Amino acid sequence: MAATLVPGAAPAPVAHLQNVHLRYGSAVALRDLSLDIPAGGMVGLIGPDGVGKSSLLSLLSGARQLQEGEVHVLGGDMRSKAHRDAVCPRIAYMPQGLGKNLYPTLSVEENLQFFARLFGHNQAERRARIDDLTQSTGLKKFLSRPAGKLSGGMKQKLGLCCALIHDPDLLILDEPTTGVDPLARAQFWDLINRIRTTRPHMSVLVATAYMDEAQRFDWLVAMDDGQILATGTPDELLQRTHTASLEAAFIALLPQAKKQGHTEVLIPPLQASDDDIAIEAQDLTMRFGDFVAVDHVNFRIRRGEIFGFLGSNGCGKSTTMKMLTGLMPASEGKAWLFGHEVDPHDIATRRRVGYMSQAFSLYGELTVLQNLVLHAQLFHVPPEQINARVEAMLQRFGLQQERHELPERLPLGLRQRLSLAVAMVHSPELLILDEPTSGVDPVARDQFWRLLVELSRRDKVTIFISTHFMNEAERCDRMSMMHAGKVLDSDVPAKLVEKRGAATLEEAFIGYLVEASGEPAPDLNTKKIAASAYKTSTSASKPSETEQSPAQGAMVSNCASSSPRFSLQRMWSYLWRESLELQRDPVRATLALAGSLVLMVVIGFGISFDVEDLTFAVLDRDQSTLSQSYTQSLSGSRYFVEQPPLTSYEDLDQRMRAGKIVVAIEIPPGFGRDILRGTPTAVGAWFDGAMPTRGETVKGYVQGIHQYWLAEQVRERTGQRLSSQVSMETRFRYNPDVKSLPAMVPAVIPLLLMMLPAMLTALAVVREKELGSIVNLYVTPVTRMEFLLGKQLPYVALAMLNYVLMCLMAVLVFDVPITGSVFTLTLAALIFSIITTGMGLLASAVTRSQIAAMFFAMLGTLIPATQFSGLTDPVSSLEGAGRIIGEYYPATHMFTISRGVFSKALDLHDLAASFWPLLVAIPVIMGIAVWALPKQDK
Repeated sequence: MAATLVPGAAPAPVAHLQNVHLRYGSAVALRDLSLDIPAGGMVGLIGPDGVGKSSLLSLLSGARQLQEGEVHVLGGDMRSKAHRDAVCPRIAYMPQGLGKNLYPTLSVEENLQFFARLFGHNQAERRARIDDLTQSTGLKKFLSRPAGKLSGGMKQKLGLCCALIHDPDLLILDEPTTGVDPLARAQFWDLINRIRTTRPHMSVLVATAYMDEAQRFDWLVAMDDGQILATGTPDELLQRTHTASLEAAFIALLPQAKKQGHTEVLIPPLQASDDDIAIEAQDLTMRFGDFVAVDHVNFRIRRGEIFGFLGSNGCGKSTTMKMLTGLMPASEGKAWLFGHEVDPHDIATRRRVGYMSQAFSLYGELTVLQNLVLHAQLFHVPPEQINARVEAMLQRFGLQQERHELPERLPLGLRQRLSLAVAMVHSPELLILDEPTSGVDPVARDQFWRLLVELSRRDKVTIFISTHFMNEAERCDRMSMMHAGKVLDSDVPAKLVEKRGAATLEEAFIGYLVEASGEPAPDLNTKKIAASAYKTSTSASKPSETEQSPAQGAMVSNCASSSPRFSLQRMWSYLWRESLELQRDPVRATLALAGSLVLMVVIGFGISFDVEDLTFAVLDRDQSTLSQSYTQSLSGSRYFVEQPPLTSYEDLDQRMRAGKIVVAIEIPPGFGRDILRGTPTAVGAWFDGAMPTRGETVKGYVQGIHQYWLAEQVRERTGQRLSSQVSMETRFRYNPDVKSLPAMVPAVIPLLLMMLPAMLTALAVVREKELGSIVNLYVTPVTRMEFLLGKQLPYVALAMLNYVLMCLMAVLVFDVPITGSVFTLTLAALIFSIITTGMGLLASAVTRSQIAAMFFAMLGTLIPATQFSGLTDPVSSLEGAGRIIGEYYPATHMFTISRGVFSKALDLHDLAASFWPLLVAIPVIMGIAVWALPKQDK
């Protein structure tokens, strides 16, 4: 459905969609959608959450993979990787969510530097662009502030600056002002329109749930259930539906089944005494150190009143709510709830309050019925009343048919009704609602408000509501406006408008905030600016078809040729950013540096194969000189420690069960006499076989000492030595004392180099997936190899630092010297660190949560390294699949190199055969990681 804004002007559509389908599992996001989006104007996608707006924008930006249909943007097919790469520098995409494309630990300056480097700007150009953008957005004085500490409005401004750092032809904004106060919204759109006047050819595509915002756009696309309801200018939609507002127009455009039974919300006057007070605050103050979050707030709310609480982001609304309900003790001042002073330790008062958060906070694994029952129990509803109370909530809030459904399967409107039912299940007298209808469609929002009106007027429930929707604020009996911890004014909405001499409540609210903050007032007549920008754009437009103009083709060609297949600058940008985040994350830095040293001490001293200081006791039934000599032959060995003699078999059994002895020797009666006579006799030896390897070793020790004692007895009595024609003289090379430490320490270093760098690197990519900043990989020119190498190299450097520290500990703490080539060991450690961090990247590429990535990395490194790589048992002793894994797993060859350098004084020439498998592993592992990491979301 091609459309234009101005008769006679026919610019080439900036985007063309034909029969597009998109599914997430069984859920259908877009249904056979066809659309031409005109170029050069501000086009708005309107509709509630879940109708497909974000999915459509992600397809247009190239961030999401197309499943069915055709999507053409800026004159080319978005299925084509070549076209996506070519037009990427011409598209800017700002995803949904406050600062979703930003990095919270980086400052404003650092975020902008990062994005500017990704798009290839040199230092002088970066400086000029950053100064220009921050000056025009008012962020200049906040360049050193971390993005995570900015207000919601400032985050959105910074996100916009990052998107505009490269002069795009198409700017895509996905609900850029959701959750932002009206002043910040107005400033944001004022900024957009000022930018459009300087870049008249730029097309802007916006998704929004705020109908008052949509009124200022040039062209609108109304969407519902993955389909297009209507397109046209705001005035055309109003004329088509014969309505006075876009919200009413949207309701009129909905299918009849969705708006059946919908009526306008009517709010009867409140019948309440001025003396019947539900909430009262007197000089309520909250300080956090030197920061005053709430500054001497005063107000009174009557029982049954619907009281609106509006304010700028971070003004103290949530803190005030917490103090009123006793969740947070006030620093100063007092508050009363139903005549009782609020006490944080008074649970009974809290039970009179119901709370509904903005985000859905119920249990997704429980059904609707189970959630209601659980919360009734948590609020100590008498057991005999729970069933009746739950049934009443199901009936009152229209949830009878959904009682056995899981919340995640419910539409957003029903989920909000469920949250309200849970908040009301214990019959509270006060209901606190934090932006309860955010993202809900207008019909469901009106249904929700009818329930609130019923609770207020019929049940006399006091409702304390915060919202950014001005049409909702107008429905409140009274409202309070707050900024910087102070209440600016409290009154009936109509009187607040009258006091400011404003045309609308939004204009009045903005006036209050401008006066309180001292910020410049935004130009609220943005429609005039937008129209001017669009007129300039369309008058300069020449193409009339969807094909590329020669100018467009030249721009695409230039972009493609100027973007190298591999860019050191783009890789450096990610390396620089990852290094900064690593430095500013104390948990990861501590784990990386101290963790390996602690584990080296634990493993080095904790895992020992030395069989010494073995406790033994003797059950001597002979008590002769020879039996005592036999006992002394054992106690005189460095391997055995004698314990008090045994008295009986019961004593033997009890002490061996308790672990007090590991060997018991039983010398029979007449032992000495039989030895002197040459009569055969037997000595009993009992071993603790709970650990078979140790048991076999102990058995060998005892047999050796036994044979030595017999030989000594023969020599003493006959003067002859037991001998044979052949004798064996044993010598141990490399570890002459046969101690565990010289064997374990060289193996522990590769083991920790395998495990910790892989686990740390495994968090690198998946953290971006969880935070949403992975979208920067999808919509910027950076390649997957640049992205992964930039992520990997800081962890390689960290692994090498760990290697140096562990080598120093091996020499200085464990007294295990490096006898071979330090260069050879260091080179092997560097290659091995690249491999292990590559394995971490692979784990991160194929998982979507940090827990899964850590688990994957641990399984993929720790188990093969300890079981199949020769840590304790030679690989040559393994069979079947274990032998195959051992032969090819990188840790096997690193163990060989480390032990060879530490214990055998080997160098690079001696160990060359072990280096080749490590070198081959690098491209294999990195290649798989690059292949497994998609450049588009699926």
